[in-house]
Amino acid sequence: MAGFFLGVVADDFTGASDAASFLAKAGAATVLYNGIPAKAETDDVQAVVIALKTRTAPAGQAVEESLKAFSWLKEMGAEKLYFKYCSTFDSTSEGNIGPVIDGVLERFHIPYTVICPSLPVNGRTVKDGLLYVNGVLLENSPMRDHPLTPMRDSSLPRLLRTQGKYESVVVPFERLSEPTGVLAGDAGEHFYLIPDYYEENHGDLIADRFGHLPFLTGGSGLVGALGRQFMGRQKRETGGQRGKQWDGTKGPCLMMAGSCSAMTLRQIQFYQQAGGPSRQVTPEEILEGNLNEEQLLEWAKGKSQAVLFYSSAAPGERREVRAASSGSAGEVAGEIEAFFARLARKGAERGFTRMIVAGGETSGAVTKGLGYDSFYIGTEIAPGVPMMIPCGNTQMRLVLKSGNFGQEDFFCRAVEVTAGREEDHNGE
Repeated sequence: MAGFFLGVVADDFTGASDAASFLAKAGAATVLYNGIPAKAETDDVQAVVIALKTRTAPAGQAVEESLKAFSWLKEMGAEKLYFKYCSTFDSTSEGNIGPVIDGVLERFHIPYTVICPSLPVNGRTVKDGLLYVNGVLLENSPMRDHPLTPMRDSSLPRLLRTQGKYESVVVPFERLSEPTGVLAGDAGEHFYLIPDYYEENHGDLIADRFGHLPFLTGGSGLVGALGRQFMGRQKRETGGQRGKQWDGTKGPCLMMAGSCSAMTLRQIQFYQQAGGPSRQVTPEEILEGNLNEEQLLEWAKGKSQAVLFYSSAAPGERREVRAASSGSAGEVAGEIEAFFARLARKGAERGFTRMIVAGGETSGAVTKGLGYDSFYIGTEIAPGVPMMIPCGNTQMRLVLKSGNFGQEDFFCRAVEVTAGREEDHNGE
């Protein structure tokens, strides 16, 4: 593999596909790997994204796996590195975002980086060091009750004070152009810059200001800005062209939702109200071994529309399940993920050529179950959610999304785009 302008490491699979989607939308030829690949099989790649499964991992494990991935990217020729994390990362002192950032700064002798979890198009913004979702502090939003990564503190400096070793410097928008030395003051050998990023165009301005750094961190908003910056430079210098465009495919479609986010619950309801067939698979059924994947798939294949299987539930229902179960929230979630992985694998064996999955952990489990570890990036279904094509099976189409991404008609739209057609379900 020749050198490429950006190497991204994401802490879960949908975070990786989110970042890859924004790079592809910018026009960069992008490949996504599920873990560090044994073989880099692509040519003419401009950006590489590696998906790890470290979002909820202990800090030590997350640092070790992330550093291996970043080192591989450097060895393969990445000009700059990017750590992609979700805006709903663990805000407790046990979270691993700070330790991973510190590990990269120290391993590669980098003095500072930026912290930019914003994605304004999806309502995630940062102002004065505080993280908001749709104008509400994250700690006051439904994300405070995320089952795996509860977000109970919206202050990024305070979060990094408990997770990281170094000082945070909040950068108001009006000070963005000031020299780094002036901004940092006496922050020390290493430090974090947290710029305001609450408007869509702020990402491009941050990329212009800090895009020269060898290591940046944040959400997919800044990733997209870096992609646009690179492609603009390529066009000016070489007249560079956009990467290959991929169409949908025919064949039966299987949908799975393990996310319990408020938006996913609304998306499930929208699909049901639109007449889409669905079937809830409860944690009790999964934990007690009362589900037969073959029977579920036989029922699904007999339907004229794509069937949605979902374990998603509101916070109150989730607490009842945990109370009735002998396992922890993580153990229950692991069993649900394993079930969906089996369902996807058997679905592929039965000829399903389109799969749509909601939930970061669920998506990671499904792709592992299918055995795919490298993907071309296709059409955007929703901001940060692309159609993906396995490099080893270009007849398959996958759509994998983080819980709160997409509009209410997400499942309807994903079914149509993966089949090569699009309609509007909102009357717009």
